[in-house]
Amino acid sequence: MKFIKQKSHTTEQTDAELVASYKQSGSLEVLGALYNRYMHLVFGVCLNYFKDEEQSKDAVMQIFEELITKLRLHDVQNFKSWLHVLTRNHCLMALRKATRHHTVALEDSFVENMDFVHLDVDDAKERRLSVMEKCMETLSEEQRASVDLFYLQEKCYKEVSEITGYEMTKVKSYIQNGKRNLKICMERNSGE
Repeated sequence: MKFIKQKSHTTEQTDAELVASYKQSGSLEVLGALYNRYMHLVFGVCLNYFKDEEQSKDAVMQIFEELITKLRLHDVQNFKSWLHVLTRNHCLMALRKATRHHTVALEDSFVENMDFVHLDVDDAKERRLSVMEKCMETLSEEQRASVDLFYLQEKCYKEVSEITGYEMTKVKSYIQNGKRNLKICMERNSGE
């Protein structure tokens, strides 16, 4: 971890004092001194998620850039714990974003197939989709909205909470219960 340079002399101020000083002054030097205390831990968390040293180094810098604005917005009681959560969320969102944009190369023979292929949708699959649509209507409004945003529109819990106005714990509950109720309904109606 040669890219992380720790100063031989650390400031005498506590984390809370440095956070307060940064919020008041906006000084990047103060924020840098505070972040430097935990940069090696941030790197370790990133490396644990990404399994790639260069990507982890980039994430360490991106997280510092996030800190510039986010630290001023939040009331932080324990900086080390808050930074750990911020780091973990950054890594999870980066991994989620990377999986969304996964591309696959197609061979020429796949695209230029001389055989005529009829594109009928599988009847069984269409029936399952129809049953799912009917079952979605049986869910409560909160469950239906939460399940739709989370699974069909691929929003994270925070985004679902912001869009619907529901508390985060309620969103998780609505999604879990909605998924269970949807499964029960689909199993009950799959024979029709």
